[in-house]
Amino acid sequence: MSHQGPIILVSSPTPAALTAALSDANLFPVIDAAWSEVAEAVERLQPAAVVVSGDYEERAMAALAGQISAKQPYIPLIVTDPSGPLPRNAISFASLEGQFDRLVPRLRAALRVRTLHATVLRRIAADPELRGSLARTDPLDEATVLLIGRGSGYPALSVALGERLGVVGTLSIEGAARHLNARDLNGIILGEGFSPRVVDAFLTVLSEDARFRNFPILVTVPGVTAGYDLPNLELASGDPLRAVDDALPLIRQHAFEARLGRTLQSIDAGGLLDPRTGLLTVAAFDRDFATAVYHSHDRGSGLSVAKFAFDQNDDRVLMDAARIVSRLMRKMDFGTLQDDGSIIVVFAETDLRNAHAIARRLSSVMRQTSHSARRESRIDPTVTVATLLPNDSARAVLGRLSQDGRRAAS
Repeated sequence: MSHQGPIILVSSPTPAALTAALSDANLFPVIDAAWSEVAEAVERLQPAAVVVSGDYEERAMAALAGQISAKQPYIPLIVTDPSGPLPRNAISFASLEGQFDRLVPRLRAALRVRTLHATVLRRIAADPELRGSLARTDPLDEATVLLIGRGSGYPALSVALGERLGVVGTLSIEGAARHLNARDLNGIILGEGFSPRVVDAFLTVLSEDARFRNFPILVTVPGVTAGYDLPNLELASGDPLRAVDDALPLIRQHAFEARLGRTLQSIDAGGLLDPRTGLLTVAAFDRDFATAVYHSHDRGSGLSVAKFAFDQNDDRVLMDAARIVSRLMRKMDFGTLQDDGSIIVVFAETDLRNAHAIARRLSSVMRQTSHSARRESRIDPTVTVATLLPNDSARAVLGRLSQDGRRAAS
């Protein structure tokens, strides 16, 4: 499956600066299409991306977005200076005084997601289950963003974001750095409460780190310019809540890219990893745990197990918690998301005391994520820890873990 194709430019009239920017990028041939012929052009040309500029009718835009979203691999749809509400898969781009130089890096970042999608589709061509898993839900349902701020607009931003995706909040740039290094995130919202100098230093550090260069970043601090090597940087010039709406398609795109990355990891691991969580599948966990118990007895080494149980029957909460564990657990450890919604992690060569300390650190990170403004929608696991005793079987350890969990819950 080839990901090559032209860029379809839908505009009336076409801004000269936009044409020049796309031509100078030298990515693919750029083909102009009127609104009356764009549907036929998408079917015939199988474009790599579609760029819309100028006025449009909402009904026509919705039809184009629906047609594009049904295509595989992913086709980026970018709308410059939108004049009205956009469909959920349309990425907005605000030109600065009619300049489109920043459009090219944003388009390149989106095309990298398309290339990754094409690679995954090629490798799972014979696996219909994995193909279906890529489109099972809206990627935004499993996205988590970092909200940084301490100004008056922070509560409103927190509520607006929490209604749609997971939110990790912090009041300082130092706290933000810790979260960025410790967990998987899909975007950054930088609210008021910081000076332009502090914001400049933070954005400069992000632009110099390849891990965060393509992050969706929304800045609501006045006086900040877009002069950074950050293709998905958005500046809120008006209502911050409206700016959040404009940033969601970029966050969705990044969450989809993360989903593709986990799928590739699962493929490389021979299907032993769950592409939703990055943890072992239940069958692989059972096999590895039995082997770990056998070797621990044979070598006389320690082994402990932790169970994280959740009151919420919320798939988004469970997926986020599982990905936190997958990211933060030690390389020697392994875990799985059980069918009952609990997460079990095995700590190799670890006694009970150290296992408690590790489990507390994991649960502490989980509790810093919320999925709405309500306290009951925050991730708040009940943690139970057990250690391997002489003559214990794998089943005995897990059975004791479940019994201790029931006592802890009561």
